[in-house]
Amino acid sequence: MGEINFFPDDLEIKDQKIILRLDLNVPIKDKVIKDDTRIDLCLPFIKKLIQKKAKIIIISHLGRPKGINVPELSLLPVYKYLKGALKTNVYFFRGSFDGKTKEKFSHLKGGEVILVENIRFFKEETEDGQDFSKKLAELGDIYINDAFSCSHRKQASVHSITKFVKKSYAGPLLKKEITAINLVIKNKKEPVTCIIGGSKISTKINVITSLLKKVNNLVIVGAMANNFFVYKNLKVGKSLIEKNTKKIIEDIYKKAEKYNCEILIPEDCMVGTDFEGNGKNKNLDEIKDNEIILDIGFNTIKNIQKKINDSNTVLWNGPAGYFENDNFSKGTMSIAENISKNTLEKSLISVLGGGDTLAAVNKSNNKLTFSHLSTAGGAFLEYLEGKDLPGISVLK
Repeated sequence: MGEINFFPDDLEIKDQKIILRLDLNVPIKDKVIKDDTRIDLCLPFIKKLIQKKAKIIIISHLGRPKGINVPELSLLPVYKYLKGALKTNVYFFRGSFDGKTKEKFSHLKGGEVILVENIRFFKEETEDGQDFSKKLAELGDIYINDAFSCSHRKQASVHSITKFVKKSYAGPLLKKEITAINLVIKNKKEPVTCIIGGSKISTKINVITSLLKKVNNLVIVGAMANNFFVYKNLKVGKSLIEKNTKKIIEDIYKKAEKYNCEILIPEDCMVGTDFEGNGKNKNLDEIKDNEIILDIGFNTIKNIQKKINDSNTVLWNGPAGYFENDNFSKGTMSIAENISKNTLEKSLISVLGGGDTLAAVNKSNNKLTFSHLSTAGGAFLEYLEGKDLPGISVLK
């Protein structure tokens, strides 16, 4: 496969119709946007296209409506947000895609924007329907995918649409994501430390296996670490564990040895008898049957801090504990603050990904700095794994 075809800054696009696939999948409750990060990230590029007098047709999804028009998943709040943020005419298209759709878009002038209603209201989107892709493609002269987080899916607006448009490009946000992840897996500055958290080992096993060949240290935190404790015959009380992970963990240790990658798991933890209460710091051999492991302990925090301090590159995906309760957020916050400090003071390359990781970081009262914050979940992990994502391979 060739190189990705990135959108060239000097391309003449005045009065050209541009289909812009974005990820505007923001949390909305009672028609109010709860976190506008994803929209704000897209604004500079939209404004640039407006400045160049392109005719912009924005496509995005929201949630998983499964091909049905679900009012709670309408992009109307996003449309209102864009209307307020962009100094131009912004229209909202809620119609269907047929032979007359192109006509309905003909009023668009250079520098104006149309936001299309949630593309997943059409079942043909998730089916990657060819006729539907063709109808979408007919709306524009140029297609730009700037939604890295959707690029691991074979869906009409990120995949098959490219067959029917004259020119297809990857946008600047997509470029930024790929460049950042490549700093960990390809153009890396060693030592590289990877911190993987979250609850399930089964969902991240392929990523972990792939990373063992590429990183110097692998730090396991969160409920995922509980499976490693069980593997070492330690009691974990009522903590969350997955069944049948012994063979998986055995393989991880074997491969780590083969590729000379050091695995670090917690040596102490914070436990509680329920998710809402207070915590106690305990060594791993002191956990009672009625206790739940909900965060990493003081010694483990120190060990991870040392690893971060000794690294030139850090990748972090998944919180260290049940950060929703402040009593169990110290581990996650200490990792975030230490990575940020090293990014500022020692030019550490720091790449963070995953929704839970970002939610945890956003809880911090301090202003934190990282080289790259990825809003992508599945696509982030699959690209780390070395997979060729369908939405990106069609842009090569």
